[in-house]
Order: sequence, then structure tokens, then C-alpha cells
Amino acid sequence: MSEITYKTTKDNINWQEVSDVLRRSGLSDHTPEEQETIFTNSYAVVFVYDKDQIVGVGRALSDGVCQAAVYNIALEEEYQGSGIGRKLISLLLDQVKGQNVILYTHPRTVALYEKMGFRRSKTAMCIFCGPEDTRAWMEQEGFLLPEKYRFVDEYGREDMKH
Repeated sequence: MSEITYKTTKDNINWQEVSDVLRRSGLSDHTPEEQETIFTNSYAVVFVYDKDQIVGVGRALSDGVCQAAVYNIALEEEYQGSGIGRKLISLLLDQVKGQNVILYTHPRTVALYEKMGFRRSKTAMCIFCGPEDTRAWMEQEGFLLPEKYRFVDEYGREDMKH
């Protein structure tokens, strides 16, 4: 971890390394070619290098004015806990400064993002298009609340009935 650098451009990226980092972190099984498309089509990117090897990645989608969404924050395990991930996220957020930012994260990383100023949202919604076993895993891990879940203050409200 002696020569950590950060890159915020999409030029000359080893997409195999990007794919490998995301696969090892459990975030994506997309091919290097698909990762190239995914990151190239993103508004903002950060690549973390140790010497010439990619050890972390992150990206954001944005309209460039008021709304952005952060995705695919991944850092090799041996680099976690040393401030590198915080720097990665900060560099990504710098690229969408002044915009509302949403983030989809693992339940175990909620506290990290709260320390960086993110707040949990009661009304975030998603449609998951993956295989059933992945959806079941996401429910088990806490990514998704049970279907028709209601918070205590929503019980009995007419607007909450199906």
C-alpha cells in the first residue's frame, strides 16, 4: 500500500482489473467488456491504484445538475480501514458536488456512509431484475425489506393500503 493513487478519468483503464475487483467484492459478475460500457456510460468515476494495479473502483450516474446516484464502490479487502475508501468516495462526491446523491449499499456499510454525511431514506424504492436466488439473498442480507413492509407510523393510513 505504498504507492496509492487515484484516477478520475476513463482513459487507459484495465477493464479486466475493474471486473476482478468488483467480482471479488461480490458486487458484480459482469465481464470486462460490460464493465467498460458500464463505467464509460457513468457520469463520474474513480479508480484506485496501488502502483499500476487497480485495487478500488467507484462510479456515479448523474443528470449533471441536481440528481446523482453512487454505485459499485469496491475496494480490495486488504486496503479497507486505512482511509482509502473514504478518499475514493470523497473524490466521487466532488464530481457531483451540489447535487442530491442517493446510494445503494450493503447493510454492513451503512455506518461508514453515515459518517460521510449520508442519511438513510425511509422512502427509497427499487425494482430488482436479477435471478430469484439473488433476490432471496438480498432479502436475507437486509438489502430489501419484506414485501408490503410498513413502518410503525404507516399502519392504518389509507395511502398505505394496497
